[in-house]
Amino acid sequence: MPIPLKIVKKRDPRDITLPVKYYVSTKATGEINFEDLAHKTSEQCTVTKADCYAVLIALEENIKDALSFGQIVRFGTLGSFQISISSHGSETKEGVGLAAVKSKRILFRPDKRFKLFLKGLSFTKAGFKD
Repeated sequence: MPIPLKIVKKRDPRDITLPVKYYVSTKATGEINFEDLAHKTSEQCTVTKADCYAVLIALEENIKDALSFGQIVRFGTLGSFQISISSHGSETKEGVGLAAVKSKRILFRPDKRFKLFLKGLSFTKAGFKD
């Protein structure tokens, strides 16, 4: 099924004097939550919805725990999750410390099979946003 795309108008936030440009962006068609995933999964196997939901909640906690210890979480053929930071630079080694951390984020790196999945996606034009 093709993923809908929309056209959006954006200004460069680093230099608002530059002219506005148009970009193509994906348009969400909805969302799915843990409960819905548990329900779908339970329909595809012999495990109950409650069991699936409990496993998903435990999985979420285990991923957060592993990331908080600095571990890379390899999630089968889906890919891996890892903590990454941005920091302020310093001219000297002594000038860098914990206060240099600017931001934190979680990186997701898709596995080869997921990258192949991306190559097979198709798109359709869905609208224009001012």
